[in-house]
Amino acid sequence: MFWKIIATGFGSGYSPVAPGTAGALVACILLWALTVVFPQQFSGAWLLPHLLVLIAVFFFLGVKSASVLEKEWGHDPSKIVVDEMVGVWIAMLGVPFSLVNLALAFVLFRVFDIWKPFGIRKMEHLGGGWGVMMDDVLAGVYSGVMLHAWLMLRSSL
Repeated sequence: MFWKIIATGFGSGYSPVAPGTAGALVACILLWALTVVFPQQFSGAWLLPHLLVLIAVFFFLGVKSASVLEKEWGHDPSKIVVDEMVGVWIAMLGVPFSLVNLALAFVLFRVFDIWKPFGIRKMEHLGGGWGVMMDDVLAGVYSGVMLHAWLMLRSSL
């Protein structure tokens, strides 16, 4: 049961419509909630180290849960969305927290996750939970790069 809770992003992966989007939305809500409940730990200079811990914990839990559930659900079923959660959080690394930046990270991540350009699709060929997680890690990295570029461009105008 624990692995299903993690893999499905606290149940969001059971959404009958766009479970990946539902999982990414849960990631956004969870990050926002953490900034509200723990404002000193999840703001300013403290956001980065705490976000890195959150990403690392859920990344390794995601690898394990996807590997465990692969026997029951097959490889990379749509209800496994912990990878989307991690991807959104990666897109927010080093980005000043705001709801606008979080929304931009969400949209950019979903575009890269669905489109899967620049080697993202190749990550899916890794075995077990690693393949499930790594394509969304790379989508999160690309999204973060784009978000940082946008923020730098906007600040220079």
